[in-house]
Amino acid sequence: MPFEIIATAANYIQFENLGVGPVALDLGFFQIRWYSLGYLAGILLGYWLLLKLLAKPGAPMSREHADDMILYATLGIIVGGRLGYIFFYQPSILQNPVDIFKLWEGGMSLHGGTLGTIFAIWLLARKYKLSFLRVCDYIACVIPFGLFLVRLANFVNDELWGRVTDVPWAIVFPNGGPEPRHPSQLYEAALEGLLMAAIMWPLFFKTDARYKPGFLFGTAALIYGLSRFAVEFVREPDQQLQWLVQASGLSMGQWLTIPMILIGLFLIATAAGRRKRVEPVSGSSSVA
Repeated sequence: MPFEIIATAANYIQFENLGVGPVALDLGFFQIRWYSLGYLAGILLGYWLLLKLLAKPGAPMSREHADDMILYATLGIIVGGRLGYIFFYQPSILQNPVDIFKLWEGGMSLHGGTLGTIFAIWLLARKYKLSFLRVCDYIACVIPFGLFLVRLANFVNDELWGRVTDVPWAIVFPNGGPEPRHPSQLYEAALEGLLMAAIMWPLFFKTDARYKPGFLFGTAALIYGLSRFAVEFVREPDQQLQWLVQASGLSMGQWLTIPMILIGLFLIATAAGRRKRVEPVSGSSSVA
């Protein structure tokens, strides 16, 4: 089968013909990459939506807190994402510490970025005596922007492609060898970004979910966890971690996702019991 697929690879979509690449703007002496723009746009759009969410009754923090959150969350995403990639996927980077700072070359873990962001939220909540879970609920509603844009950046960056396949929409990626592969980055963009937004936003605006501490946070964790776990079956495992797939049948991404699924289920199941009268941080109205 692999030889047959290679022989007919010319019949599949060729990445080079799509007219995309990792560089958004090349000034010769300076390059702006889609990868960096994806993170930046995700943060800015997330901040814009967060302000919309905080305008609704019962907000757990004020505009001033949201301004601080941008700095905290940005540092959490970058530091957590990079360290997560190094420790979970590529410990060899530590042999040359300078490589730790080469973010423009890629190498960010969404699991690590999630942990970094959660830690940043905890620091902010502790500093201002805010409800940690309720702040997490609001932040969970804005993350689909970042997940969607970063996965698109992975696609144009010709990285994190899927396993060899003969599905009609398979793509031959230059860095993936001569075989056509699943465009798993686009699957993740659709599930982690679009699907999550389609579920999270109506839950926030159309239901009382935001008054049940942990419900929205748990829902986002569950959606991401299940989406990532499913896509990993068609995503090419990292070369240095092939042994884990062979030994356990699951990839590193799937093992890291299992705790997220369990935590998500727990938070959803117990959210109603944490509901109480919500006194907003800003504004005057309380919500029962």
